[in-house]
Amino acid sequence: MTTALIVLAAGQGTRMKSDLPKVLHEVGNAPLFAHTLGSGRELNADRTVLVVGHGADLVQKAAENIDPDITIAVQDEQLGTGHAVLQAQDALAGFEGDAFVLYGDTPFIRAETLEEMAMTRRDGADIVVLGFEAADPGRYGRLVVENGQLSRIVEYKDATEEERAITLCNSGVVAADAGLLFDLLDNVGNDNAAGEYYLPDIVAVANSRGLKSVAVSCDEAETLGINSRSELAAAEELFQARRRAEALEDGVTLQAPDTVFFSLDTVIGRDAFIEPNVYFGPDVTVESGARLRAFSHFEGCHVSAGSIVGPFARLRPGAELANGAKIGNFVEIKNAQIGEGAKVNHLSYVGDAFVGDEANLGAGTVTCNYDGVMKHHTHIGHRAFIGSDTMLVAPVRVGDEAMTASGSTITKDVPDGALSIARADQQIKPGLAVKLFKKLKALKARKQGAN
Repeated sequence: MTTALIVLAAGQGTRMKSDLPKVLHEVGNAPLFAHTLGSGRELNADRTVLVVGHGADLVQKAAENIDPDITIAVQDEQLGTGHAVLQAQDALAGFEGDAFVLYGDTPFIRAETLEEMAMTRRDGADIVVLGFEAADPGRYGRLVVENGQLSRIVEYKDATEEERAITLCNSGVVAADAGLLFDLLDNVGNDNAAGEYYLPDIVAVANSRGLKSVAVSCDEAETLGINSRSELAAAEELFQARRRAEALEDGVTLQAPDTVFFSLDTVIGRDAFIEPNVYFGPDVTVESGARLRAFSHFEGCHVSAGSIVGPFARLRPGAELANGAKIGNFVEIKNAQIGEGAKVNHLSYVGDAFVGDEANLGAGTVTCNYDGVMKHHTHIGHRAFIGSDTMLVAPVRVGDEAMTASGSTITKDVPDGALSIARADQQIKPGLAVKLFKKLKALKARKQGAN
């Protein structure tokens, strides 16, 4: 069965108190709507339509970075959820298949839940509405189910005492044949206090035609909507708890799970070992058996099997570590390939560089890659040995099995197997230290006496 996603992302989110559209606020270093798209993607949707409104240009740009094939529909006036869905009608003209209506500010609907809705459609339901059993139903709309049929959705203000006792509440997520969905919406009115067109009203229209409406239930946490900064913080906490649990279930060791922070797209292989206070920014892959030591930061990088990183290390975008590489304390790697078994163990910066297999970079090594205008490349060959406190002024090449002396500033290429010494000759001045300190102390005393 072909499937389309309609993701509603037009709201302003005034309770966020932000100039940023609500759906661009982030959980797990990804916009809220990216989580929704990710869950929907598990359905192998043929088409995805994102309905934007407030901050449309910003949301569209972010969406196209996530999915270049996404279709954008614009809701110029916010006239309710039913009106928002109708904005996707032109984009889905001629589409034959089911449409799922999701919300860009409800990031935690699981793919398994959407698949259950899809199965319910295949089993003969014309309209499938997602509900949840609420611990505190409050003012949520209630789903009234009779003899297995969703007979109606009742708003709290309109509900009887008996209906208010119902704990199955409406999430707003809907699945139906796309053509039927738009036809039903064409028959939904706006005779209400707000003068808006509400998506849940399609159930009454469908039932009046003798169609079959069915409610599917999920855990309440899946339906968490984000409307304020406090709810955003709660969503981040929930996301991190889920990802930590998934990592442990997948065979990753987390020494102190509550101190490890993941992004939406973080990938960690089994038997990886993660020490406390490790942070994963976007676009990080860590392969099996790697050890990430405490207080390290990762973003846009790839750590291969058996590598050791940290403590207090930072891997920035473009860092590529081969199998068994070792990156030590207070080391920063950026846009650099670190070869198999290579070591950069102490207090070093390696940027815009290639480091060959089994090379060893001593403490304080710096690739001087930026001239104030452009970045330049440093090549360090296989099994090269870079002495401590070496400045490699790019562009420069140190050959295979070559060596630099400690304290050198390397500005010229070093051939394979060669030793390069680039530092001033040491001079000895007997007795000068004692004379210099006497002079300095006398000068200090005179200054203190004058004051």
